Amino acid sequence: MGSLITRWRWALLIVLLLAAGLAFAFWPEKVPVDSGTVSRGPMTVGITDDGVTRAEEYYIVSAPVSGYLARIELEAGDPVARGALITRMTGVPSTPLDQRSERELRAALTSARATLGGAQASLEQAQRDLARAEELAKQEFLSRAQLEAARTRVANGRAQADQARGEVRRLEALLAQPKGAGIGSPIAVRAPASGSVMSVITESEGVIAQGTPLVTIGDPQEIEVVVDLISREAARVSVGDRVSITQWGGDATIAGRVKQVEPFGRLKISALGIEEQRVNVIVGFEPKQADALARLGHGYQVDATFILWSDDKALRVPIGALFRGGDGGWRVFVIERGRTAERSVRLGHINDEYAEVLKGLREGEDVILNPGGQLAGGVRVEARD
Repeated sequence: MGSLITRWRWALLIVLLLAAGLAFAFWPEKVPVDSGTVSRGPMTVGITDDGVTRAEEYYIVSAPVSGYLARIELEAGDPVARGALITRMTGVPSTPLDQRSERELRAALTSARATLGGAQASLEQAQRDLARAEELAKQEFLSRAQLEAARTRVANGRAQADQARGEVRRLEALLAQPKGAGIGSPIAVRAPASGSVMSVITESEGVIAQGTPLVTIGDPQEIEVVVDLISREAARVSVGDRVSITQWGGDATIAGRVKQVEPFGRLKISALGIEEQRVNVIVGFEPKQADALARLGHGYQVDATFILWSDDKALRVPIGALFRGGDGGWRVFVIERGRTAERSVRLGHINDEYAEVLKGLREGEDVILNPGGQLAGGVRVEARD
């Protein structure tokens, strides 16, 4: 046997080297995977949507009458006190006349003056007739009925003269050209409450209609957030629920509470053209956040997360490790001694980052994130850096 081995030793060595090379070539390599860890920590489940801040109490001051508005000198941010003067309004100036209308009015004025002259002459004649009638009546040469008739003619003459005089004045007023920005006594527009000018809607002077918005007044430090949630999500929110305000421009998270869930919804078309029923949810801020609130104002956009459930020490697994098994249940791949092991898990609450583990995993176990469809149990793997 020894001589046989000695004779074929080189051939055996070559065969062993070939077998080792083939074994090395076909030995299964470790599959690189992304991994995560089952851990304990804070976990919250909520509803997140964008909202807009608004002053709790704000007033839109409108024009009390139609007329000529004087320029508003106030600017956004100026403080105002209740009853402070905002601006003044006067009557609408008359419209300039065209040549034809002016000629017609002047002709009518000439006729009215002539009528007034005739009425005054008739009145003077009636007054003289009345004076003679009274003298004759004293001497009992004139009956009482004739005296009363003379007095009636004087009264009629005076009425006709007054009517003609009024017509003359009306035509003279129509012929008068407009002077100045407006006519009549000015009407003061005052602030209905103390606060700050939040916006000046109508600043320049000019003719405006009654009810035209002029300025908005409110307190920008007393603000709240309005979030329009889909109705099915708003039904899960209750008054007093905690709210986290983020994406408002600062790094800190602002705490809030639900103040009111409005009892009616309204139709809103989304950016994708989908009809949605939306409900306004009003959020108030928690106290002792003056530094953050001082940087917000009316009409600022924020993100609001309504916290429906939270646990500071929840056993959690990254949601990227989850996949559905053949029975429809949740499963994960756990790394055990360098190989994969498929395991069924029972989950509780789920948010955008983690799922709450109720059964099937222990704290500190490593799981595979985003497992591919070709991955199976018992495969040798190594975690990527």
